[in-house]
Amino acid sequence: MTQEEAKLRIAQLTEEINAHNYKYYVEAAPKISDREFDVLLEELQKLEKAFPELAALDSPTQRVGGSVTKNFDTVIHQVPFLSLSNSYSKEDLIDFDERIRKSIDQEFTYVCELKFDGVAIGLQYSNGKLRQAITRGDGVQGDVVTANARTIGSIPLSLHGSGFPEEFEIRGEVFMPLKSFEGLNKTRRAELEDLGYDEEQIADRLFKNPRNAASGSLKMQESSEVAKRKLDCFMYFLIADGLDVQSHYDNLQLAKSWGFKISEHIRVCKSIDEIMDFIDEWENKRDSLPFDIDGIVIKVNEYKVQRVLGNTAKSPRWAIAYKYKAQRVSTILEKITYQVGRTGAITPVANLKPVFLAGTTVKRASLYNADYIAGMDIREGDRVFVEKGGEIIPKVVEVDTSLRGMFSEPTQYITQCPECEATLIRKEGEAIHYCPNELGCPPQIKGKIEHFIGRKAMDINSLGEKTIQALFDKGLIHTVADLYSLKFEDIFGQMEGFKETSTRNIIEGIEASKKVPFERVLFAIGIRYVGETVAKKLALKFRNVDALMQATKEELLDTEEIGEIIALSVLEYFSVAEHREQIEKLRQAGLQLELDELAHQPKSDRLQGKSFVVSGVFSVFSRDELKKTIEENGGKVLSGVSASTTYLIAGEKMGPEKRKKAEKLQVAIITEQEFIEMIS
Repeated sequence: MTQEEAKLRIAQLTEEINAHNYKYYVEAAPKISDREFDVLLEELQKLEKAFPELAALDSPTQRVGGSVTKNFDTVIHQVPFLSLSNSYSKEDLIDFDERIRKSIDQEFTYVCELKFDGVAIGLQYSNGKLRQAITRGDGVQGDVVTANARTIGSIPLSLHGSGFPEEFEIRGEVFMPLKSFEGLNKTRRAELEDLGYDEEQIADRLFKNPRNAASGSLKMQESSEVAKRKLDCFMYFLIADGLDVQSHYDNLQLAKSWGFKISEHIRVCKSIDEIMDFIDEWENKRDSLPFDIDGIVIKVNEYKVQRVLGNTAKSPRWAIAYKYKAQRVSTILEKITYQVGRTGAITPVANLKPVFLAGTTVKRASLYNADYIAGMDIREGDRVFVEKGGEIIPKVVEVDTSLRGMFSEPTQYITQCPECEATLIRKEGEAIHYCPNELGCPPQIKGKIEHFIGRKAMDINSLGEKTIQALFDKGLIHTVADLYSLKFEDIFGQMEGFKETSTRNIIEGIEASKKVPFERVLFAIGIRYVGETVAKKLALKFRNVDALMQATKEELLDTEEIGEIIALSVLEYFSVAEHREQIEKLRQAGLQLELDELAHQPKSDRLQGKSFVVSGVFSVFSRDELKKTIEENGGKVLSGVSASTTYLIAGEKMGPEKRKKAEKLQVAIITEQEFIEMIS
């Protein structure tokens, strides 16, 4: 084939594939099978490989991804992403409508749209080709995720039709369809089961909802992996100059003609009653959609009216979002059982007649503690109402006592451990009952070992719950220190199901953990109330485990952010002879039980003498990355706002209480970008 022939065929294939992409992703009406489509794409890939000079940036082959991005560039939005005012009551909508009608003396309409539960994105086009994709970020600036956006089939790389401006931006919502979400979690579950995780651990590691999955996918480093996630995207806001359209609805239809995916579930409404009808309709039909929505967006349709109404600093006055309440279903509480955690904490669990709720089948829900059960008078056999807190965690929120039988008996909270039969204790001022048999209660023993091997602790990823269970049942491990006595021959050939490779991985993983720094070892041993941050504070204060074991209550209280409860917990832990013996065994095994002074030397002193509280969600850093950066530059990280706090770094979705306290104490509140400028 000559270059000219190849050029012609590439053009033909590109046009044909783009047309099929549009039919599949936008119109949901494919004309050919997946296999037929793949054949066309493979032919195009081969031609572009043979004639690389003919491969265009907007070729359909570019959707498959492959590039690895170490960092996402952050750019300022040309037009800020404003937030919508949220409403949870129809009275708020009536007030919204009345305010507008008092301000406007002309006829106008509203547009009602589904509020997609995904990740906002802005797409910039030049001469009909996708130039840049940017996340919403904090509304002022976002991350450039163009390579990942290219993998989304419903985002056109090249526009079709005519009349589009030379330069423009269109905004929308990237989401993960429920089918893709289920498939993703199915794959992840299989992987976790292979690693030996139990059901509770698997549930903790699965994606919690499609929104979180979409957000995480869009920020993945490798675009070829993003392509596998099968994301989708609806567009809902066109920013362009010189278009001869006078309304939001007409603008969306114009965008649709260029190849953008616009939701078909849009309605122009003339009155507040019609808006209410739309809201009610979709509250009843939302479960039938192949994607999640969490409400309805109401916008004034006519642009001239929008301009009159204008915007506040944060949100447009001409739009509002109505949020649906968390979905609630009723079912039967068949039985109350009790779980024992690694600290001995007893958690009562409602075992429910299976019921479908917010995209998943719910069988169990936490009942928290004895007071929660007594306060709601929850009984076995009750018909209860269940919601998902934050659309994630199932919880019993109400009991229908009218359906309770005359022979129903109040729940009697257990007095003995369901695993070892030790008498439970409940400390003054605490809501939780505990099993005190820490050294003899199997779930506590195994729970402590599972905590010890965790990713943020010793990170022995070759071990899992099933392996821990098998080693425990065999009598090979009873404490975390026993892990370091395991030999290859103890496992391979002696225990069923353990092959040579998996056994070697276990032994090597345990050996590698000896290099884990002291602060993580301190977190890993599982002192009650000593989390990652507290463990680091104690390590920095006392420098080695011997000094910590000998510390007085006064010395512990003198440690930054250590209060009486934590101090007493540390003293109690090291007062137990078995715990001190375990520490000695870990020392003999070669674990790091003193601080690596060199590793904790700050890289700069830019933040010397300054203390920070980090709260909310950020676009450039994760919270952990922010904290690490602060410490690397000589600053201190605090868990809560106090008079000693220098700065509160405020991200999206920060709790209002922290802001209120910071304002009351006159603590400076800064954005992520202001922090970045501070260390630049």
